[in-house]
Amino acid sequence: MLSVIIVTKNEAHNIVSCIESVSWVKEVIVLDSGSIDDTVKLANDAGAKVIQTDWPGYGPQQNRGIDLASCDWIYSLDADERITPALADEIKLAIIQNKFNVFNVPRRSLFVRKFMRYSGWSPDYTRRLFKKGTARFTNHEIHANLATEELVGYLKESMIHYSFHSYHSVIDKMNRYSTGGANDLNARGRRGSVFSAIGHGFWAFIKTYFIKVAFLDGQQGLILAIASAEGSYYKHLKLWELQNPVSFLE
Repeated sequence: MLSVIIVTKNEAHNIVSCIESVSWVKEVIVLDSGSIDDTVKLANDAGAKVIQTDWPGYGPQQNRGIDLASCDWIYSLDADERITPALADEIKLAIIQNKFNVFNVPRRSLFVRKFMRYSGWSPDYTRRLFKKGTARFTNHEIHANLATEELVGYLKESMIHYSFHSYHSVIDKMNRYSTGGANDLNARGRRGSVFSAIGHGFWAFIKTYFIKVAFLDGQQGLILAIASAEGSYYKHLKLWELQNPVSFLE
């Protein structure tokens, strides 16, 4: 009935709970790209089919999983996400009713100390459930999305997203995502500058804190808005750096 695809690298702290949340599906495929912790062993022990492979980027890796899936329906699940029993029941019903071939799913996301209610994080719809052959992921290095020409349905029950457990993880992910985002912008022909980086960072704060009302999430909303600003700033600064490399070799 349903194949679940999970892309991993060093997710030993997440993978067992993630797989357990989809223990009711026919097939769980884990595509691991060089974990040096116990991710592979734990995933195997939990009953998943583990494929060890290189890292071509998030979108291409997801598409590998799609091609490997044996079921008619597919759910793309990140290792830090969980499907609740209520969402599982809704997914089963959606597949039986077959009104749509692709579905957006809402997420409840943790930002270190709090599940955010505002800040643009709720409802955070993401396209994850689809019938095989009706959707493919784009080839972006960061924030690849599931592209389709089908009408898209909406599920009501939320999956749980343990996005950030610590401020250290916020900074680590900001660094990785700003690098990948800069690469994506560069590939699209966007130009970078220091002033552009400052402007994008400032706008990211205004958009998150005021337009997306992060202030209603209190202290965590303020911290999130600052983190969003920093991520945007460094993404565009790294874009400028890519286009203006410095050589220390004479």
